[in-house]
Amino acid sequence: MFAPRSIPWPLVALFTAGYLPPYLLPTTVGRLDTSLPLSTTQAGAVGSALLLSSATAGFLLASRIQRLGARTPARFGLALAVLGYGAAALTTAVPAVVAGAVVGGFGSGTAMTVAAARIAAERDPHRASTAGLLSVSALAGAVYLTVPHLGRAHGLPLAAIALTALAVWPLTGRLPGGTAGSPAGHGTGGPDGRTGSDDTTVPLPHRRSGLVLAVTVLCWSLAQNSLWGVSGRIGLTQAGLGDAALGAVFAVALGAGLVGVLVAGALGPRLGRAMPVGAGTVLIAGCIAVSASATTPAAFATGEIAWNTVYPVVLSYLIGLAASLDPRGRWAVLVGSASSLGTSAGPLTGSVLSAQAGYPVMGLVLGAGLLLLAAPMTAVALHTGGRPLLPGAIRRRGGTPAALVAAATGTPSGAVPEVGAVEQPVVEIDVEAPAVAVQGAYGTAGPRQAAATPGSGTG
Repeated sequence: MFAPRSIPWPLVALFTAGYLPPYLLPTTVGRLDTSLPLSTTQAGAVGSALLLSSATAGFLLASRIQRLGARTPARFGLALAVLGYGAAALTTAVPAVVAGAVVGGFGSGTAMTVAAARIAAERDPHRASTAGLLSVSALAGAVYLTVPHLGRAHGLPLAAIALTALAVWPLTGRLPGGTAGSPAGHGTGGPDGRTGSDDTTVPLPHRRSGLVLAVTVLCWSLAQNSLWGVSGRIGLTQAGLGDAALGAVFAVALGAGLVGVLVAGALGPRLGRAMPVGAGTVLIAGCIAVSASATTPAAFATGEIAWNTVYPVVLSYLIGLAASLDPRGRWAVLVGSASSLGTSAGPLTGSVLSAQAGYPVMGLVLGAGLLLLAAPMTAVALHTGGRPLLPGAIRRRGGTPAALVAAATGTPSGAVPEVGAVEQPVVEIDVEAPAVAVQGAYGTAGPRQAAATPGSGTG
């Protein structure tokens, strides 16, 4: 369904390396709990520290990534991921495992930041992010199918993340470098066509919408990963699955996620962003309640598979929505970092909630929270990216023709100025009124002598 030339595969690979740690969170936290002298809450805290470090990288690099370029920070992030996760996988000393997870998390966050910023500058960011989600879902599914057969060591999922980062490294040579004074990867101009300016000097567009989106996505990710971080324990202790069966359920669930992402890629912008984001979040709330309250393998598998089918669909539209707010990719990075921040708090939140109230109550609390979040997220999608531009939506900033072309051809929303952008000053030009026509200057139709043609002269 994807034309090879239309997909930036180095960015997709970088996206995969950056997003893989959250996808492997259940098995990572579960193995820390069972293979190391850590309690359930302590293992969740280690997972939270890993993802918090990842979010920190995004916040630190959000305003600098265009100036630094893509190649250097991508290589730096991948190197940290290889070293950090590799060291954590090879040792059983708890302090060293924690330190390696934090260092690796910062590396993953750096890779994720570069990928998000560059994808936002693509002509079709939704298409690129969908390909990235397909890749990371397929890889995570393969890990869930393979790792249970290799033993119970805590380092197996960490080693898988490190090896992925190592495999992606050679592809960074195809990423653009940066030059001081110009946004990276666009020669002398940035993705929005401006030249010679740093991101720190250009104000963020759509600040109110972007801030609302960042806050709601933070809470949205917190709810998702509060369950995802303890899903392994729910399957083992409450639903009665074995380790291999649990890995198979997660692999099938991620396979269903591939189907969801394919559907999202096929639909593209046809449904807008408001309906997939709002309705999808409501469906996710129900799936979380089912998974958390499951007491049989069938109920648990149903909840997990349905949830993982819908989750990447909504996530792909959220990534596209954030990318459409700023062609320079800053909102994409900030919203992605907010998502990582929420993700980082998920394992600890889920562990505490389940320990205090039990898994079913935890599911109800998380589901209710998602229902509340659906409204503001849908409102942002409607306001900034859910409607085609129509005549009158652009006022003296490109005119009705540009709006009509965008609506008719499916031009990405970032390519045409939207309501709320800074308007260009209007210069009034005085034009002399045309001379009033004289009736005698017009005659009947037909051949006439050249000398009698109205308005003709000899000069």
